[in-house]
Amino acid sequence: MFNVIKTENRARRGVFTSAHGTAQTPVFMNVGTQGAIKGGVSAHDLKEIGCQIELSNTYHLHLRPGDDVVRELGGLHRFMDWEGPILTDSGGFQVFSLAGLRKIKEEGVYFSSHIDGRKIFMGPEESMQIQSHLGSDVAMAFDECIENPATYDYAKPSCERTVRWLERCKIEHDRLNALPDTVNPQQMLFGINQGATFPELRIWQMEEIKKIDCDGYAIGGLAVGEPTEVMYEIIDAVEPHMPEDKPRYLMGVGTPSNIIEGVARGIDFFDCVMPARNARHGRLYTWEGSINLKNERYKLDTQPIDPTCHCPACQHFSRAYIRHLFVAGEMLAMRLAVLHNLYFYNTLMERIRGALDAGEFGRFRAEYSEKLERRI
Repeated sequence: MFNVIKTENRARRGVFTSAHGTAQTPVFMNVGTQGAIKGGVSAHDLKEIGCQIELSNTYHLHLRPGDDVVRELGGLHRFMDWEGPILTDSGGFQVFSLAGLRKIKEEGVYFSSHIDGRKIFMGPEESMQIQSHLGSDVAMAFDECIENPATYDYAKPSCERTVRWLERCKIEHDRLNALPDTVNPQQMLFGINQGATFPELRIWQMEEIKKIDCDGYAIGGLAVGEPTEVMYEIIDAVEPHMPEDKPRYLMGVGTPSNIIEGVARGIDFFDCVMPARNARHGRLYTWEGSINLKNERYKLDTQPIDPTCHCPACQHFSRAYIRHLFVAGEMLAMRLAVLHNLYFYNTLMERIRGALDAGEFGRFRAEYSEKLERRI
């Protein structure tokens, strides 16, 4: 399922194999929350721009169109016409993002739908059932993502409950995979490390969840309010306690520099809505730093977004034209911008892998980690 084929200090170069194909790691998963990338980007576009793994969300697909609908239509791969691996987030992040609409209890979480207010219950078993209906290649365990900063008195019982929830997820996941009519009987389960910004809680919880034989392990609950350096400190604390032979996933992170620094700390999988969200507002990534394409300075600029880029937008259109589309409110602006930013992220991962293959990741990190944080 996962093989580490080369290392450079703590950075890892690997291959991840699933029922729907392989992915070279480190990898960035392109986020299609509801089965599509916001900005008018389809599964066929994802293949063209180098996406290896697509990520969708359990909570949102449960509400619309309904996981039972997706199952009846053959699973998420067939529904969105994506042939590669899919990872589904468990709905645990919505425990954080919909804090005003939910109540947490030992059995699970009671939500009021953000769409129409109807009552929804999701616990470990329900999350596993929904993800089984979707037929993703990786199901994430149901957890509570805690807002930072959090108090120790809140974080400790929360991460203890997340351990108990993982035990329940594992039992239900194994049961579902054994059913004769399961959409994807080879679906994997990843456990999630929580514990806010308390290293001792993080380490304790990681030691506990690795006793539960999951197919991979994620670090969750970061990039939700804490300073970047604190995030790196938590990764540094947790990573030595993660199994070396299984994938490591840093959830919801982040900027190009965050990804480079995460790879340097032994992370294999990344995801973030940032590249697509920023693109829809005109902030675009280049190999010299990011630009705000809505600025007046680009009104007569005939260059591509990035002269070195080979994405569909840069191959055909100028900064001036795409800026015009933004100013005019044309939907094509968002589509071209999202295609560019996701192509950039997928190319970033390709270049990271190439640097690891060549034994030159340290040089790559030194050149680009700080540079890619610049705003031009």
